[in-house]
Amino acid sequence: MNGGLNIFKLVAEASILVQAVMLVLLVFSFLSWVIIIRKHQQLKAAMDEAETFEERFWSGADLAQLFREVNGRGAGNGGLETVFESGFREFARQRQRRTHDLRIVIEGTERAMRVTGTREIGRLERNLEFLANVGSISPYVGLFGTVIGIMGAFQGLGEMKDVTIAVVAPHISEALIATAMGLFAAIPAVWAYNRYANKVDRVASRYEVFQEEFSSVLQRQIQTDDAA
Repeated sequence: MNGGLNIFKLVAEASILVQAVMLVLLVFSFLSWVIIIRKHQQLKAAMDEAETFEERFWSGADLAQLFREVNGRGAGNGGLETVFESGFREFARQRQRRTHDLRIVIEGTERAMRVTGTREIGRLERNLEFLANVGSISPYVGLFGTVIGIMGAFQGLGEMKDVTIAVVAPHISEALIATAMGLFAAIPAVWAYNRYANKVDRVASRYEVFQEEFSSVLQRQIQTDDAA
């Protein structure tokens, strides 16, 4: 008790196999935090971009001019701008073909936006599966290291004649470090996965609402052009 808990000493004195398990968990934790930080930035940028673009879209700007602005910035923008760009491009292509069937024009536009929206959401979902896997398997990997460590500890203690709690405790502590590291890797990954999956769902819902509203705008524009 006077010496306190020296985690680094426990790790250093653990068996090779238990140390290998700890190393795997450490790598899992490091990669998880890299994904957590990057995904936070990516989702924040996606939400900010969607809000900015929707304000521009509903400000009464001319759709053709807005399309030229978005198209001029290149295809690397991503997000809601890309959904709008793909939809308006398909709409313009259908109108250039002199397609008078309103249903065909709208269906083609919606299909183009749906494909692009799915691709954008897939980009936001990338690496979330890794967080889910880390959160699911890390406790079991840590438990595996603990079991191996305890088995090795008892095997070594079996060769001793005088076994006391003072002799057993350090070996058990070495093994339990693996379980602690498993939880250390799993808890942030599970929290981040649940949080980011919810945010991706919100972005997806926002894209779907925009697609429906944009389709309605284009439908009214077609009816106005045909009436004229």
